Amino acid sequence: MSESDAVLLFSYGTLRQPEVQLATFGRLLAGRETAVVGFRVEWLTITDPQVIATSGSDRHPLLVPAGETDRGTASVPGTVFEISAAELAAADEYEVDDYRRVLVPLDTGEKAWVYVFAG
Repeated sequence: MSESDAVLLFSYGTLRQPEVQLATFGRLLAGRETAVVGFRVEWLTITDPQVIATSGSDRHPLLVPAGETDRGTASVPGTVFEISAAELAAADEYEVDDYRRVLVPLDTGEKAWVYVFAG
């Protein structure tokens, strides 16, 4: 994959699981630990049987914007992966409608795509 084809995808949940990566991307991803800033985690109950079968759980983390008082200090740890645009489309297919993809700042100064609460 050339650098021009690469995009950054931040995961704080199931996309870090090897079985989810294999089912979604057909390979294991190499990533590095970092954090997304200005957000916090809540939990969502998933009802999509294919997603539950792939992830092994009906309880998935959900990234939501931090409140006004803690937005400057809130962060969520996770992993950033360098993937292709086609793999990003595959991640879009894996994520259920409760999530939407947005570009967010990381604590490294980079920006990465991440799935946040769609509501």
